[in-house]
Amino acid sequence: MDMPFDITLLMVMAMIAGISAQVLAAYMKVPSIVFLLLFGILLGPDGCGVLHPQLLGDGLESIVSLAVALILFEGGLNLEMRDLGKVSGALRNLVTIGTLVTLIGGGVAAHALGEFPWPIAFLYAALVVVTGPTVIGPLLKQVQVDRSVAALLEGEGVLIDPVGAILAVLVLDVILNGDADPIRLLAGLTIRLGLGSAIGGAGGWALGWFLKRANFLSEDLKNLVVLAGLWGLYGLAQAVRSESGLMATVVAGLVLGASGVPEVRLLRRFKGQLTIMAISVLFILLAADLSLASIVALGWGSVFTVLALMFLVRPLNVWICTINSDFNWRQKLFVSWISPRGIVSASVASLFSILLTERGINGGDAIKALVFLTIIMTVVAQGLTAQAVANFLQLTSVKASGAVIVGSNPLSRLMGRLFKERGESVVLLDTNPEACKQAEQENLRVFLSSALDIKVLEEVGLGSVGTFLAMTSNGEVNLVLAQRAVEEFKPPRVLAVFPGEVEGSGSNGNGKVQQAFIADLPLKTWNQYLSDGQVKLGETMLKEAGFAFQQAHLRALIRAAELVPLLLERGGQLQVASAVESWQPGDRIIYLLHDPKPKLLKRLSGASDRLTIEKLPAVEEVPMPSPVLEEAMKEAQAAR
Repeated sequence: MDMPFDITLLMVMAMIAGISAQVLAAYMKVPSIVFLLLFGILLGPDGCGVLHPQLLGDGLESIVSLAVALILFEGGLNLEMRDLGKVSGALRNLVTIGTLVTLIGGGVAAHALGEFPWPIAFLYAALVVVTGPTVIGPLLKQVQVDRSVAALLEGEGVLIDPVGAILAVLVLDVILNGDADPIRLLAGLTIRLGLGSAIGGAGGWALGWFLKRANFLSEDLKNLVVLAGLWGLYGLAQAVRSESGLMATVVAGLVLGASGVPEVRLLRRFKGQLTIMAISVLFILLAADLSLASIVALGWGSVFTVLALMFLVRPLNVWICTINSDFNWRQKLFVSWISPRGIVSASVASLFSILLTERGINGGDAIKALVFLTIIMTVVAQGLTAQAVANFLQLTSVKASGAVIVGSNPLSRLMGRLFKERGESVVLLDTNPEACKQAEQENLRVFLSSALDIKVLEEVGLGSVGTFLAMTSNGEVNLVLAQRAVEEFKPPRVLAVFPGEVEGSGSNGNGKVQQAFIADLPLKTWNQYLSDGQVKLGETMLKEAGFAFQQAHLRALIRAAELVPLLLERGGQLQVASAVESWQPGDRIIYLLHDPKPKLLKRLSGASDRLTIEKLPAVEEVPMPSPVLEEAMKEAQAAR
């Protein structure tokens, strides 16, 4: 079998194994790096012997460099500057003072406990300064701690990576050349970070300027322009000054993300997919290249070194860096616990192992083994316990209340009143002055503005409310607004009124944007019903006894276009009903029922125009057309 085919087969198998690990991790809801390391080791020479990364030769270094540049660019692109601004002092300290604390503490631990020579001990400490955005990001999506803690951890994970990588290179240079002048080391670090920041900032601005004006390009081609641009910036920075490329990619991502490029949502999605692919392949290859015998040969001293890093160095680091911050002791303790190492530590350690071996310096394999041991212990211990620790410290995101509703039509104003009457804050947004005036007449807080205006969304407090609901007359616009809200503010519940099954929405139960109320809601029709007084507002409690019939009854009325569920109360929490909602016994449903009784007759009978909730003891008491009743009874019998 010839060499080219061997390399092709290696990459294909690495890709399959990496994506399989990602799928399994998503299903098990654990950090993907756990399965990536496991699969890589099992398929490597110390396992089944299927993968042999050494076939790539020097090509492995190129693959690692380009992939890490892509990963850090994507991390910078996704950082929210307004969130970082709230924790800027603590973040600055972690990236600067914290780096020094970890370098000294990790070096002392590796020398005293792991019995490594001082140069190798400090090289290890430099390699584990970084905390790994590829691990922290997915972990925080699962745990959902409060935003200030999440912003601090995410910012540290992205910004400290280039600092740690450059620091590790400088320490390696000391080992190889024997020049340990601290002033020269500090100057080298500063120059590389400064040049990288300058090149990345200028390049990110240029990319943003070009994308705003290149209307002749398709979205797909624009994504590829950015990919070529970020690798070009990385290569340029590396050519100007070695090891400054990583900082250039981070800053380029930050600048481009903040430049207001209209296509940034699609760009983030594209880069996110590429990053997942890069992480999957890299970790499989690097783990397959790991020798288990070298880890075992480290002995218990290395285990104690990692434990000291986790339980002594990291807490000391966080305490020093947040001493004057607004973080309380619970938040500091959680940040102290969450510091998993990831792809940058693994990739740089693998490269350094090769360089040290080529120069005939002992310790290359040991350094790589100790770094991977650190990755394994931190990821497994912290990744699997993060949720329990957050719960114990009571740091999980408080269930936010209130709503921001886009559109000031009769149904949205009714939703606003329902939220307000239950003591929850509500804000409406609309570009129609007359519609806003009607909302003001109903004592609702309203803004005459587009929901695309980020400053207005910040002013109405979208970052702290529980629900974003887009229900203008244009379904496609509603979906775009909801997706923008998810990307910019990440509220717990995002819903929109839109037609049909739309890709990327929550109509299939998997997306972050849920279809509000029912599928294909004829919003104009129900707004007309409200204007003509042809609706009745009611509520019912779904009871254990007769639940199947009650649920089938409601579903039949929905299909007959006679009923729209508006709100669902479960466990004391009020939320907007969604089209894919699975009801449970004990749920309280607030709904609109079509009542074609003429408005004139209601007025003659003295009825009020203002809707009040009729507290019906059971849904089956609502009048239904006989075909609907027959269908409901059939469904209830089938459910039994």
